[in-house]
Amino acid sequence: MTREGLGDVATRLTGRPVTEVRPLSATLAEVTLADGRVVMLKAGEEPGAVEAEAAGLRWLADADAVRVPVVHGHDGRRLVIDRVPQGRPAGGAAVRFGRDLAALHAAGAPAFGAPPPGGPRDAYIGHAPMRNADGTDWPSWYAEHRVLPYLRRAVDDGTVRPAEARVIEEVCARLPELAGPAEPPARLHGDLWNGNVLWGTDGEVWLIDPAAHGGHRETDLAMLHLFGCPHLDRVLDGYQQAAPLADGWADRIGLHQLFPLLVHAVLFGRGYAEQALAQARTALAR
Repeated sequence: MTREGLGDVATRLTGRPVTEVRPLSATLAEVTLADGRVVMLKAGEEPGAVEAEAAGLRWLADADAVRVPVVHGHDGRRLVIDRVPQGRPAGGAAVRFGRDLAALHAAGAPAFGAPPPGGPRDAYIGHAPMRNADGTDWPSWYAEHRVLPYLRRAVDDGTVRPAEARVIEEVCARLPELAGPAEPPARLHGDLWNGNVLWGTDGEVWLIDPAAHGGHRETDLAMLHLFGCPHLDRVLDGYQQAAPLADGWADRIGLHQLFPLLVHAVLFGRGYAEQALAQARTALAR
């Protein structure tokens, strides 16, 4: 994104005059509106990414559970949302976030793989394509639409060897017995790593950059475990108070991490593939 024209774009999408534009990167700028409000202007790098993010934020907001930035508008290429002033992580906020996340999941989705209303079927997780296709049961949907597409891509790229791929394929075949009790489709953030969890100056937790879809609630929690989260034990305390997890959930964290690990293997290489293989072997050994 260049500086030229950014103020005009923000004015068109918000309906308010702009007093200052501060580019932060090639795709992100901080914009001050005439009423004093500060918003973020983002440019989508992939077709459909802006629509997917806007629809995802609105779907999460509709649950009236977690805090997400307001979407002021988008034009298919650029998106304007509220800026979240960032503070310091705190235990009390973590407990409240856990309860709020449980409420978000309980808001549900029409099906596993369902996209947010108005969102594209062909969406993204980070910079990786993510196809939202409906499924009726989590094990078969997770294997077909969340694990195997990225495994095949990793094999094609040479990041995972064909012999190694068979380990993850065996996990997919055994998912019906490994997945634990059946759960209804949950409304997921979908890309809940620490960088998308903001600790606001208001003392609350805010979520950004969703890859929202209908899925298994343990997947969001597994993502928090994978990349770390301040006060994660307190987050889990709050979650369990609001919506206790099924027995054995901690043993299934690795299953749910196969998806993000394989996405990262496709995007960033062999190290993440080795982590995915380690989780697959652990799952098969249980």
